[in-house]
Amino acid sequence: MNPVETGKGLAVITGASTGIGYELAKCAAQEGYDLAIAANEPRIQEAAMKLKEFGIQVEAMQVDLATRDGVHRFVDGISSLGRPVDLLMANAGVGLGHGFLDENPEDAQRVVDTNITGTIHLAHAIGNRMRTRGSGRILFTGSIAGFMPGAFQAVYNGTKAFINSFSLALRDELKDTGITVTCLMPGPTDTEFFERADLMDTAIGQGKKDDPAYVAKVGFKAMMDGEGDVVAGWKNKIMSAAANVTPAGMLAGQHRKMAEPGSGKAN
Repeated sequence: MNPVETGKGLAVITGASTGIGYELAKCAAQEGYDLAIAANEPRIQEAAMKLKEFGIQVEAMQVDLATRDGVHRFVDGISSLGRPVDLLMANAGVGLGHGFLDENPEDAQRVVDTNITGTIHLAHAIGNRMRTRGSGRILFTGSIAGFMPGAFQAVYNGTKAFINSFSLALRDELKDTGITVTCLMPGPTDTEFFERADLMDTAIGQGKKDDPAYVAKVGFKAMMDGEGDVVAGWKNKIMSAAANVTPAGMLAGQHRKMAEPGSGKAN
């Protein structure tokens, strides 16, 4: 990465090649922030070219944030810019469908490493720099999936439950530091997530989904307003509220109806 010197400040976004991550980067670019973006695929460079059209500086890295080495490389790249990070949007994440015992354990571990391990290592590195400076905003992409035991998405939902909880705990720890922490909790969103997670033959995979641009705008505004958490979409707000008063066993059964392979045939 080469130093960037223009713009309102520096925003760091992971998982920014497509979907919610790309739209979050667009929100920051529209506000005049320079960008440091990352994803584990070559399309991150295509995203960077589009984002430069907003007249800001964009530095992009293809890096695997599921690995400790990948996180270190990205943090080193950010450091080489010689600028403080004003906004951190930790959005990188992957899903995985099917029953847990039918999954490749390496695939399940990758979900944990991407959604949890890489996220907390990145947040620790950037968060400490923000604390030293005494300012900064952090946005984690959680999910309403974190409110319910995810039958046939057990590992993914478990990782999002962690992110939801972790972000609110970190927010409290940092409440007197000048740093705000926000958790964006979207519902099903129209991205490549369901295809990549092999969920296209399920009810949730074939069901109606939210616009990623809308979801990103909701999350970005909540972060800039210093809110603790936000659920995107009124239907998702109802679902998350209901999940708080519904027995866990019943929630798991309801999730089975949405995520069990072949459930999409009933639609």
